[in-house]
Amino acid sequence: MTPADIQAAARALYEAERTGTQMGLLSVAYPEITMDDAYAIQAALVAQKLAAGRHTIGWKIGLTSRAMQMALGIDIPDSGVLLNDMAFANGAHIPKGRFIAPRVEAEIAFVMKAPLKGRVDRATVMAATDYVAPAIEILDTRILRADPATGQPRKIYDTISDNAANAGVILGEGRFDPATDLRWIGAIASANGQVEETGLGAGVLNDPLEGIIWLAARMERYGQEIAPGQIILSGSFIRPLECPPGTDIEADFGPWGRVSCHFE
Repeated sequence: MTPADIQAAARALYEAERTGTQMGLLSVAYPEITMDDAYAIQAALVAQKLAAGRHTIGWKIGLTSRAMQMALGIDIPDSGVLLNDMAFANGAHIPKGRFIAPRVEAEIAFVMKAPLKGRVDRATVMAATDYVAPAIEILDTRILRADPATGQPRKIYDTISDNAANAGVILGEGRFDPATDLRWIGAIASANGQVEETGLGAGVLNDPLEGIIWLAARMERYGQEIAPGQIILSGSFIRPLECPPGTDIEADFGPWGRVSCHFE
């Protein structure tokens, strides 16, 4: 894609979010799109939001589970940027119309106290982490899930360009040691009181900490780094739950507490 194509795609995504109207697939409009193009579109989209007065509060990692990677025919995660207007309090009521087609996932969040960049090991990640916490990520998509003319589903390039489908983050109140065996930390996710999904941290690259290692290395490629105070969503260990208006969501992390929200 040309620089002009990248800027045009970013403007279209920004407008889709502003108007609450999904746009067509970038992988259809630009069949030659690459991973680097997609991250360039994401960066241009985020730059528009920063210019409008928002600021970065962290990063999210997506597509970390084997099931989701196989569904999209990829073998690596993706990442997106968390901005200040995406943060919601535990128990928040999400206004109707705030998102286009919201879904939620249960995750373990890392909150950092030192920077990370490039190739790092587990000990370095743990030393740089202030604490880990239970979390819900709110997903949304400003791009159609499938092309209406051909039925082609979204590809990884569409998701990355659309800021990895990022829309919101809710942290629980608990603060826990990153040296905990996160593979065995899990949640029971319910919608309107009905258990829909259960999962363990091991579903995220066999250990959520591995996602932070991956992210630090990926960010170096694009001249970015994890900064102190930032929230890192390490990836979901459940499938996304649809959240039409009127949905009550709760993720019960057992001894780690509960994280919830309501979609008005």
